[in-house]
Amino acid sequence: MNIFEAIFGRRSVRKFKKEEIDERLIGLMLFCATQAPSAGNTQDWVFIVVKDEEIKRKLAKAALDQDFIAEAPVVIVACSDLKKISLRYEERGERLYSAQDVAAATQNLMLAAYALGLGSCWVGAFDEEEVKFILELPENIRPLVIIPVGYPDEKPEAPPRIPFENLTYLNKFGGKYEIEFKPLESYLREALKKLKTKEKKPVKKVSFEEFIKKLAK
Repeated sequence: MNIFEAIFGRRSVRKFKKEEIDERLIGLMLFCATQAPSAGNTQDWVFIVVKDEEIKRKLAKAALDQDFIAEAPVVIVACSDLKKISLRYEERGERLYSAQDVAAATQNLMLAAYALGLGSCWVGAFDEEEVKFILELPENIRPLVIIPVGYPDEKPEAPPRIPFENLTYLNKFGGKYEIEFKPLESYLREALKKLKTKEKKPVKKVSFEEFIKKLAK
């Protein structure tokens, strides 16, 4: 699977099979997360891997009763070490860079999950203080994203997307951005059609051994 297939194919999955995930695949996803860019390479992210059923239930409740979180075999909470980022970038680091860094790492993690045949969902709506209490996080560790991960038991449709040309300007806001995109656009649309056909088939699970073999080729 190439990066474009992962970007176009990934969906928010909220229904999971009751199937355990190989610990090495979890490690692989986390390794991919830590390859993301960060402000000044501070790598201020922290990940809490949750498997305990009671803790998952508490997290689901703290996330405004989003019960599907508790149904995932693994829940990863992506956090920022505010002390680490603010030491170098002070208030701007704590207010802005911390969220940017964790967001980049989270996207990497979710794309890696999809490439391994796993489903995930980005959950940002939760009681931050309650999550800190549940996970016994130190004062300087801020939870930013809850990511339930598991083998998908649903195939969500692709959500509608606003055309990128409606959201892009040249040189300054309002500047018209023109690009001869039609040949590429038609190619992408054709590729997406093929991808949708693939999506009707069961998602292929990738074992750790298979992944390493492909990587070595």
